[in-house]
Amino acid sequence: MTAESTHDIVIMGGGLAGLTLALQLRRRDPALDVLVIERRSHPVPVACHKVGESSVEIGAHYFEQVLGLKQHLDDQQLRKFGFRFFFSEGERDIARVTELGASRPLPTPSYQIDRGVFENFLAEECRRQGVGFVDGALIRQLTLAEDDAPHVVDWQRPGAPLQRSRARWVIDACGRAGLIKRQLGLARENAHGCHAVWFRIRERIRIDDWSADPAWRARCVTPTRWLSTNHLVGAGYWVWLIPLSSGSHSVGIVADPRFHPLESMNTFDKAMDWLRQYQPALHADLDGKRDSLQDFAFLRRFSYDCTQVFSAQRWALAGEAGRFLDPFYSPGSDFIAIGNTYITELVMRDRAGQPLAAHVQVYEQIFRSFYDSTLALYTDQYGLFGDPEVLPTKVIWDYAYYWSVLAPLFFQQRLGDLAALSHLREVLLQCKRLNAAVQDFLRAWGEVSGRRNLPVMLDQASAPWFVELNRALRDPLDDAAFRTRVRGLAVQLQALAAQIVQRATREHPQLDTSALRALLPPFAAQGSEEPLLFPPAEALAAA
Repeated sequence: MTAESTHDIVIMGGGLAGLTLALQLRRRDPALDVLVIERRSHPVPVACHKVGESSVEIGAHYFEQVLGLKQHLDDQQLRKFGFRFFFSEGERDIARVTELGASRPLPTPSYQIDRGVFENFLAEECRRQGVGFVDGALIRQLTLAEDDAPHVVDWQRPGAPLQRSRARWVIDACGRAGLIKRQLGLARENAHGCHAVWFRIRERIRIDDWSADPAWRARCVTPTRWLSTNHLVGAGYWVWLIPLSSGSHSVGIVADPRFHPLESMNTFDKAMDWLRQYQPALHADLDGKRDSLQDFAFLRRFSYDCTQVFSAQRWALAGEAGRFLDPFYSPGSDFIAIGNTYITELVMRDRAGQPLAAHVQVYEQIFRSFYDSTLALYTDQYGLFGDPEVLPTKVIWDYAYYWSVLAPLFFQQRLGDLAALSHLREVLLQCKRLNAAVQDFLRAWGEVSGRRNLPVMLDQASAPWFVELNRALRDPLDDAAFRTRVRGLAVQLQALAAQIVQRATREHPQLDTSALRALLPPFAAQGSEEPLLFPPAEALAAA
């Protein structure tokens, strides 16, 4: 006999997206009856569990403040030392290459997340908060209602009777399996066809020990580069190094197949051979740790799209069940935070008896805009990753765009504020157009650039405007101050774009700047008196 139950919300999938959504919903309304159904048995293994370990500002703020998990993050996870980039292709001495990163931590925190540790904690926290959590269960059938009737989820644990759960809302958080997406034919490819391989080693990779050069070691205030999300970059690829609180280290190779085909790295032995050729310093570190291998996996095409993630019929897709971008700037937890926030707002409107259709349409458009703008940071960009002049400029722009547009909307709780978004609609649209034009210009610059790889550090902490942009994310702002802040940040982005044009055309006057300059008002066309870009590497080396 089938056992039946009724809930307000059934979340199919108890990974990062599903568990955080359950907590967010319960924090907004403790009376909500939420059931999470997870395929994996708990507790899950630490370290060799899932990728997506590096968080950035939005995701970290979501975990810390929105969900109230700061104590766990401080006690059980690692505080991240920002992003760091080394142009280390073919080099055994890392002190001889250009390094991009901060000499000291920036003000707004982020974390390296051991997903096994975190998801085990989240599942227990859900239970403590009164969320129903069932592990080791498979979804047998999903029946979506077409009217006001409840949705029906049939699920089963091994050896147990079939269960039938009815719910007003059903959320697909099943990851790439995408049950609703597959059932409704919502899957869509995008233009970003890169692949990734990754593995975990049961030992620390201490990049600080890769060189004994005292000048190189002294560039950072503490010998903790290993706490960064370290990127080892070259034309067409990058390699990540991410430490985990359990003592393991996550290693990944992400590549454009036009430069490095997946078949050259899709086993651990092949990946090590590939590292021997392209990143010999990392290969030398890992070679003696082969017996500490914990797992190995790969994805041929990791990035994908979806035609719809929210519905007025009271279903939604959370996390990777909907869309996935690229791990280069670690946006996965950011988009979980944004998507979960929109889902929570829709559920709350429905609980209050308010109509959903208009808000679903607006949230879908905004979320799509965020996805498209962020995807532009990666599409056809991997070719310039080995350029020690263009990539640092791109990173500065990409950070500035993120901290000026997307992050303020989240930190200031304006994602669902239709009045604020309406007031800022034109300026946000201008920023989106400017970002697209800058990305096109960076690609063109990368095709002609041939900068030398010099032994210098481009210190993000040495740029006061950059540090302030990061710090100001947490400033409490009323409506008027928020609108003023965003408009001011848009002007700063225009000045930064103008300086990028000036830097590139100084050595490459043949570059076509017309499309980008057309988006810059006269006052920004000459740039800003304040230098917003790092000095050229040659100038730093000479100094």
